[in-house]
Amino acid sequence: MRFDLVTIFPEFFDGPLDFGILRRAREAGLVEVRVHDLREFTHDRHRTVDDRPFGGGEGMVLKPEPLFEAVESLLGRSVGDSAEAADPDPKTAILLMSAAGKLFDQETARRYAALDRIILLCGRYEGVDERVAQYLATEEVSIGGYVLSGGELPAAVVVDAVTRLLPGALGNEASAANESFSAPPASAPASSVGARPPSRAKRRPVVAAKSVVTSHQSPATSHPLLDFPHYTRPADFRGWKVPEILISGNHAEVAKWRRQAALEKTRRNRPDLSSS
Repeated sequence: MRFDLVTIFPEFFDGPLDFGILRRAREAGLVEVRVHDLREFTHDRHRTVDDRPFGGGEGMVLKPEPLFEAVESLLGRSVGDSAEAADPDPKTAILLMSAAGKLFDQETARRYAALDRIILLCGRYEGVDERVAQYLATEEVSIGGYVLSGGELPAAVVVDAVTRLLPGALGNEASAANESFSAPPASAPASSVGARPPSRAKRRPVVAAKSVVTSHQSPATSHPLLDFPHYTRPADFRGWKVPEILISGNHAEVAKWRRQAALEKTRRNRPDLSSS
């Protein structure tokens, strides 16, 4: 199994990768972990990886270009554009670590352990341009209903949880079988364990949400929502355009669009937060 960690803080992983089961798995050749500096995939003298979001708002958003280039460099091929998207490798997962993603659990870890390679994209600032979630990542993943400063800690959690499930990593295979969350859900057929989710080419086109869970609530459900979408420059990236409403200057309509987008993503990624 190979893990590739893409981050603006590569030094963060100097510690978490060097202890316990993960260290032993690396030394035994069971896993290979490589850390990549996102700024190496920029082309300006300031090595810029972020920009202000369209439609206004606080903070900065990670731009799509360096993330796409980083992943394409690792894969050794293009992932395409809006005219023609390349088919994903069924044995490789590209994960965007985001509090607005689907909840990571033991069943997800078991599915990832059946892959050959996992590329983890560590978000920062106020979020990541949604075209990364829609057209680059194969999945958007959250480790819980709370906000962290970035995706590095969640990425380390995923690497650790998946490594434990690899044959030989624990020494005693019975250890993993007897741990919490070790058994597949009773409702899940055995054949689904390790199965890959539908490719992004088959996923329903979505409108995006920011990579944090916020305290605002749906008036219909009184449940928290995932936050509103973020897009930044360029307005047209590989044919994937920023929704026109965000560059209209109509702040009332922008607010309405963001609200609806947050509702849709909450229902799709975190149905437990919404009764509808």
